Amino acid sequence: MVRGVLFDFDLTLAESSRGTVECTTYALARLGLPSAAEDAIRRTIGLSLEETFRVLTRNADPAAAKGFAALFVARADEVMVSLTSLFPEAAPTLSQLRRRGPKTGVVSTKYRYRIEGILRRDGLLSAFDAIVGREDVSLPKPHPEGIERALHAIGVAPAEAVFVGDHPVDARAASAAGVRFVAVLTGTSAATDFRELPVAGFARSLVNLPRLVRRL
Repeated sequence: MVRGVLFDFDLTLAESSRGTVECTTYALARLGLPSAAEDAIRRTIGLSLEETFRVLTRNADPAAAKGFAALFVARADEVMVSLTSLFPEAAPTLSQLRRRGPKTGVVSTKYRYRIEGILRRDGLLSAFDAIVGREDVSLPKPHPEGIERALHAIGVAPAEAVFVGDHPVDARAASAAGVRFVAVLTGTSAATDFRELPVAGFARSLVNLPRLVRRL
C-alpha cells in the first residue's frame, strides 16, 4: 500500500523551462561565457546548478560552478516565479491522490522558498505535507538525502512510498533511498532514458498517476 507520494518539481509538477533558460543565459553572460542552446539548457533541468554548469561548459572548476550558481539564483529571485507555471493536471491529480489518503511532498534541487512561492501563488501550497528544497540538504539528487528527509517529515517508510519524477537523476535518488519510482514523461527524458534504472511505472501525464499509484 502506498502511504506517501513524493514529487520532483521542475518538469514534473511545473513548466519552468522559460525561467531556467533565462537564468542560465544570464549567468553565463555575466561570466563572459558563450550562451548554450535552449534545448541543451532544458536537458539540464533537474540537475544541481553546479552540475548544470559542468554539463553546459565542460568546466569542472568548483569555484566557477559556485559563481554560476550564485548568479543563477540572483536572477531567479527576480524572474523565476513569474516564468514558471504549474501543469494544468497538477491540481486535480493532487486532489485525487489526497482523497485516497497518501501524504504528499516535494523533493527538488530547486530552492524550497521558490517552490513555496509558486505553490502559494497558485493556491496549492496546502496540498503538500512536506517540501524539501536545495537549501535543506547537504547533497542534491541523486543523493537520497532529500527523499529521506521528506519521508521522515511525513512519517512514511521507504517501502510505503513512491517518488515521481521526469529525469533519470530522480530515478537514481529513489533507488538510493529504497523508494519505488514512477517516471512521468513530461520533461525532456524519454522512456528509453530509464531503461537501465528501476522504474515501477510510466505515466505520460500526471492525469495517469492516481490510477498507476493505486496499482502499486
